[in-house]
Amino acid sequence: MPRPTRLFAGEQLRALRQSAGLNQAAMAARLGLSVSYLSQLESGVRPLTPAVTATLRRNHPNALAAIEDSAPAMRIASLAEALADPLLPPAPPPDAIARLAEERPEIADRIIALHGAVRAAEERLQMVEETISSGAGGRMPWESVRDWFHAAGNYVDPLDRAAEALAAAIGPGDAAMTAGLARHGIAIETAPGDPAPIRAFDRARGLLTLGGALPPESRRFLIAHQLAAIEFDTAIETIVAGAPLASDAARNLLRIGLANYAAGALMMPYAAFRSAARTARHDIDRLCRSFGVSFEQACHRLSTLQRPGAEGIPFYFCRVDMAGNITKRHSATRFQFARFGGACPLWIVHEAAAIPDRIVVQHAETPDGVRYVSMAKGLVKPSGSFTRTPRRYAVTLGCEAEHAADFVYADALDRSAPATPIGISCRLCPRDDCDQRAFPPADRSIAVDPDLRGTVPYRVV
Repeated sequence: MPRPTRLFAGEQLRALRQSAGLNQAAMAARLGLSVSYLSQLESGVRPLTPAVTATLRRNHPNALAAIEDSAPAMRIASLAEALADPLLPPAPPPDAIARLAEERPEIADRIIALHGAVRAAEERLQMVEETISSGAGGRMPWESVRDWFHAAGNYVDPLDRAAEALAAAIGPGDAAMTAGLARHGIAIETAPGDPAPIRAFDRARGLLTLGGALPPESRRFLIAHQLAAIEFDTAIETIVAGAPLASDAARNLLRIGLANYAAGALMMPYAAFRSAARTARHDIDRLCRSFGVSFEQACHRLSTLQRPGAEGIPFYFCRVDMAGNITKRHSATRFQFARFGGACPLWIVHEAAAIPDRIVVQHAETPDGVRYVSMAKGLVKPSGSFTRTPRRYAVTLGCEAEHAADFVYADALDRSAPATPIGISCRLCPRDDCDQRAFPPADRSIAVDPDLRGTVPYRVV
């Protein structure tokens, strides 16, 4: 009797959960699974078991039917992705991959599972190594919330759709959002003091106070944040209640993060923003003018355009301060960020941080062989006073090189020239010939010759 084939449907299962407006904890409860097991299903590490399939058939029969109907094509695509891993020898031709998937599906499924397991193991190893090297005993609340957004794909479907509907109902502009707050009995005033809080909300008085030194885009965003926090309070609390966070601090940070997410979606409604981005080939300055937002706000919003069935280009986005700390990060690509410490010194974002108001571009290659095109810009947030130092940092936005035709900044690159070899961080980078290395890789040995000195006083072996 032939062995029944297994079905890997990670992307489809994640899209189903997001379209239902559920986080991983809520979906896991509905399916009778642990959150970690659901995460493995969505990551393609595990196949759908008969028990999971039966539960999906009861709760989502139409979605399961679509998954089962598309199973052959899904298997071929997943197998092709696994065999195209740059760490493996060159992949066989497409017709050979399709023939293997069709004639020996059980072997194809085993290859797909092994590839998913290796990738998952690599990510876990990186987390462990960085935690050890940083001296951190566990995740801080801020890290927990960033990891939550990363697990959600930086796209929160119920909030995104609700914000888009609210934007259509109230119309664009500051006056519309101010009127929206007024309907809730909330007035806005500007803080006369110096220094003053950026934002302060007095619930008892129904008064939102904003700092007087804020640029217009930041002021607009904070008004949108307050309106979103009130309008979508129930949805936000439902998401927070289902999030696997260990402290009140983390839960409060998630509340703030979700309100910020909804504020961005309110100012840049999904369909309109995605269409404008495609038309402008993701020219950030043009998008800023069209939607009245800041450069950073537009970059961040582009990294969230992952609505099932209407996805934007998969981007990575991050913000780096002058010390090289990554203070915001998200990747819808295969690009990975250092969780602790500094990033690769060859990454263009560091140059951008040192030269504000100039866009720099880069064609780079990570150790896994994937090439990216990216732009970075140094920004300055004014402090409002000579006595306080302005905040200086840089943001970067990038995509895999296959999307270069839709990314206007790639026009300035000569992609026929060798790409800049970058890594995650020195402690995690396997390159043994980098003259910018600050530390040896955590998983490699070094050889030290007292009579021979190169750029660094050791060789990676």
